[in-house]
Amino acid sequence: MLVNDRYSRQILLKNIRKKGQEKLKKSSAAVIGCGALGTTIANNLVRAGIGYIRLVDRDIVELNNLQRQNLFDEDDVGASKAGVIVEKLRKINSEIKIEPIADDVYYKNVENIIKNMDVILDGTDNMLVRFLINDACVKHNIPWIYGGAIETYGITMNIIPHKTSCFRCLIHDIPEAGSLPTCETVGVLNSIPSIIGSIQSTEALKILLRKDINKGLLTYDVWSHNFNDIKIKKRNDCKCCGHHNFEFLNAKKRETMISLCGKGAIQITPVNYVKISFDDLGKKLQKIGEVNYHKLVLRFNIPGYELNIFRNGRAIIIGTNDKKIAKSLYTKYVGL
Repeated sequence: MLVNDRYSRQILLKNIRKKGQEKLKKSSAAVIGCGALGTTIANNLVRAGIGYIRLVDRDIVELNNLQRQNLFDEDDVGASKAGVIVEKLRKINSEIKIEPIADDVYYKNVENIIKNMDVILDGTDNMLVRFLINDACVKHNIPWIYGGAIETYGITMNIIPHKTSCFRCLIHDIPEAGSLPTCETVGVLNSIPSIIGSIQSTEALKILLRKDINKGLLTYDVWSHNFNDIKIKKRNDCKCCGHHNFEFLNAKKRETMISLCGKGAIQITPVNYVKISFDDLGKKLQKIGEVNYHKLVLRFNIPGYELNIFRNGRAIIIGTNDKKIAKSLYTKYVGL
């Protein structure tokens, strides 16, 4: 098979041509998070001919994922996302190398995950992981592309270490637990992750081809068609890109998880202690499961699990001894 048979329509583009396609074949990218954003990004990069792609996700496929995560089907429910997505993408493009990593991303492994990659793409739903990616990419001088999508709007930003503002210039510290909406509490329209993921994958091609990239924070609401490009100033006092104080990477700022022996439960303590409003959180969670709370604890029940959430953000997840499952539940319903 001739290379231009597969990529002929892409090679015709004046911004790529044959020379650009050859450069893409020699390039590498890591996609962290293989959900709605990540499946769109991975699909685009594989079809575009990026030579080496690393896909990272800790979760399994759930039925509610199928509404928006476009590489999964009903037969995949219950299987590892990283494993499923690699099998399907290898059928799309067998000429490139695709590496799956079915693991959580935390301070001990994030540097190995981004190692030797030319660009990192954010498909996660976890703010702590984004701060870890930011620390690691700034430290190792690797470009990364932040992305997020919820309800009907999305957001993305290119971060080029030492040239653009970094993620901590945009968000100075990790938000309080329970302060941000999640797909599980407010929903997401399936078209917006596809749009944001497509913008991210396009910007990745531009980075790999050394083309001019967007240097602002892009926001788009697919329902109202409201599009904004916001300039984010690089902060001289930024702890990460200004002072190279990698607090998240050095584990000075991290959540803690403890198995509660004999109880089939995991306790999670967030990075920052907060004061959660049980009234606000309860209203969100009542749409999904059974909620009861009093002054000290909010109890949230869904099939198979019980989350006991305290006002300072600490939670005990009953029904599992698996820290990955506990963290996933906390991220989905409380926010991290």
